[in-house]
This record gives sequence, C-alpha cells and structure tokens, in this order.
Amino acid sequence: MSRLRTAFLTALAAPVALASTSALAGGFYLQEQSPTAVGRAFAGEAAIADGPATIWYNPAGMTNLPGAQIDLGAHLLDVTSRQSDRGSTRSYPGAGNFPVGGGNGGNPFSNPVLVPSGYASFHVNDSRLWLGLGISAPFGLKVVYDDGWFGRYDSVGSDLKTLNIQPSIAFKINDRLSIGGGFDVQTLHADLTSALPNLAPGLPDGALRIHGQDMAFGWNVGVRADLGALKLGASYRSHVDHKLSGVAQISGLLGPLAGQNASIRAFAPISTPDIATVSGVFGQGNARLLGSVTWTNWSRFQRIAVQNGAGQVFLDSEQNYRDTWTYSAGGEFDLSKRMTLRAGAMYDQTPTVDGFRTTRVPDGNRIWATTGATLRVNDMISLNASYAHIFVKTADVNRIDPIFAGTPAQVQVATRSTNTGNADELAGSVTFKF
Repeated sequence: MSRLRTAFLTALAAPVALASTSALAGGFYLQEQSPTAVGRAFAGEAAIADGPATIWYNPAGMTNLPGAQIDLGAHLLDVTSRQSDRGSTRSYPGAGNFPVGGGNGGNPFSNPVLVPSGYASFHVNDSRLWLGLGISAPFGLKVVYDDGWFGRYDSVGSDLKTLNIQPSIAFKINDRLSIGGGFDVQTLHADLTSALPNLAPGLPDGALRIHGQDMAFGWNVGVRADLGALKLGASYRSHVDHKLSGVAQISGLLGPLAGQNASIRAFAPISTPDIATVSGVFGQGNARLLGSVTWTNWSRFQRIAVQNGAGQVFLDSEQNYRDTWTYSAGGEFDLSKRMTLRAGAMYDQTPTVDGFRTTRVPDGNRIWATTGATLRVNDMISLNASYAHIFVKTADVNRIDPIFAGTPAQVQVATRSTNTGNADELAGSVTFKF
C-alpha cells in the first residue's frame, strides 16, 4: 500500500477511532456486579460482606463468609434512549454546509441487555485464609442505530464486551481487621461502525468498521474493619491497560474516493479507570443503614493515540474526560430470619463533557432508585431479587468531526443532537452455602 493511500485511509479512520475511545471509556462502567447490591443501590458494598460478590467490591470481605459459598446472578436491563436532531450538517467540498437528513435512529439499545456475574469463596480449613474467584463483565455496550439516521457519520453501531476473571485472597488479621486482594485477567472485544460521506449529493454512503480485541491484567486490594455495630471498608481497583489490535475496513466509497476502499491494521491503547470506594454499615439487631462514596479516575483519558500497522500515529485526539464521584445510601430490614427487605438511592456522574460527548455513549448523570429482597430457603440456599429504575439526565451532543482530514476531499460533519432516556433493571441470583 502506498504512503499516500495509507495517509488517506488513516484520515478516514479518525472519526470512528475517536468515537471508539468514548465507547470504551465513557459512562459505561457496568455497576451491575451483584443482584443483591442492586437492591440497596450499591450502598455499603465495601463493608457489608454478606455474600461472595464482595470479591468484586472488596475482597477483604470474604473473611466474613463461613465455609464455601457460591453466588450466580444475572441482570436484565431495559434501556430507552432517543436522539433528537438539532441541526446536524455536513459539507461538500467547495459547496458549503447542508443538512445531513435522516431519521432519529430509533432506540439504539437491543433490549433486554443481559449482564451475568458469578462468585465463589472458600474458607481454608480453620485458618485465617480465604480464597475466592469472581467472573464478571465490568464494561459493556451495545448500541445500534437505524440505517440512514441523522447521526450516522458519528456512529451507527457499537459493540463492546469485556470478561473479567478475578482470583482473590483474603486474610483475617484479628477479629476486627481483614485485608484482601485480587488479580484481574480481562479480555476486551470491540466492533464499531459508522457511515462515510461520498462527495456528491445523492450518492449512497460508504462505511467504516473498526474491530479489535485484547487481553490485559490488573489488580485490586481492600481492607475491612468490624467494630461491632459499625463496619467500615475501603477498596481500590487498578486500571487495566489494553492495546486493541484489529482492522479498520473502508467500503462503499465512489467516484474519486473509490480507490481508497481497503483494510488497514489498526492499534489503539485503551485503559479502564482506577476505582476507589469507601463504605460504611451501621446497625444493631434487624436494621442496617448503609452508605458508599466511589471515585473513578476517568481523567486519565485526556488523549488517545491510534496507530497503523507501521506504528505511525494517525490520530492524536483530546478526550477531556473528568473524574467522577458516585454517592449511594440505603437501608435493610430483616423482616424475619428468612426474609430481608432493602432499598436505596444513588447519584452517578457521567465522565463525558460537553463538546466531546458522542452518540456512541448516549450518557448523562444518573439517579438510581432501587429495592430488593432476600429469601433464605434453608441453611444452604438463598434467593436474591432486585429492581432499579435509572433516571438519565438529558444531555446534548455537539461534535464537529473532519472526515478525509488533510486531503482535498475533506468533509466537515457537525453532529448536533439531544439525548433523552432512562432504564429499568431486574436482577436475581442464587447463593449456595456449603
């Protein structure tokens, strides 16, 4: 492939490569790692340690779990999202700006969205040592808009999947203090598409697809203190540095652009954020109050560089993500020895900011309202169920992206839309104690 073609193809790839960063690093950390935790809006999770899902929230909590325990869960999310055109435009070389046209894309989420989780903890004989294993999907996204919608040059489809395997260990220092840690093995798969504009009015769009995958590693640590009526916990989860390896495919370009239909190798460094949580639980008898504060280090995404197969950086893009804070509060009440009721609320900030937001991540600040219950069928089996409604704040997309940048065919696309939406979630799990 000639140097000229490589430069042209990388100019084509830039808009989707930029958006793919948002898809991987925007507001799509999946809170849903435990159906029981959903019912109390994730309040107190680093401190309460009432099931094997503590492996994700604070591995030190395993020291509160007798014997061997297994928790198998699933979350079903029904997400509603709508984009409203506020005057999106595109240019033609030498001819000014014109409306993009097209529909509103419909609801891009394929419902229901399934998020599975599974955890197992084991107390090693009569020692002060516990072992655990967690399997979860902490980051994920699947958004597909209708063909021909007005934001098609920003995004058409986004499919992101992660799998996180976390072997963990915990040690009980004394009756009040425990420590724990884990090792994360994380795979990431991404498949992203958008439309490409041809240069004459009336011509059909071309298409751009970027897909890649990677496996990388991280770690996590935690500490928990049992002070009687008050339980405190703190945990830290490291970022995971991925380097996606894949292909950028360009097709459907016509006329003077037809010779640029091709595939190139593409590489993109993508990192998940660091996450730190502090939690508390207070209660005597059959009632408990819970709270958590979580800081997520999204600001590490200030810039992203995408390379071609020759190692040349063809996209150096400012991201300008902000760190976020999440605040949750909840309560539990033991109705009987067999039944526990719970409820909670959470405020969850989005890391996306005006001017950088994309239709791949139709995201805004969120408020959660949740409720749930646990039924202890017998000494070995418990059933957990939860419901949540998530209110998503209306947010605007105001993007200006050059396509075919730096060539005589450069086109300027301005995507201007308003996103509205909300979500409902049903979650359930079975906990086995041996």
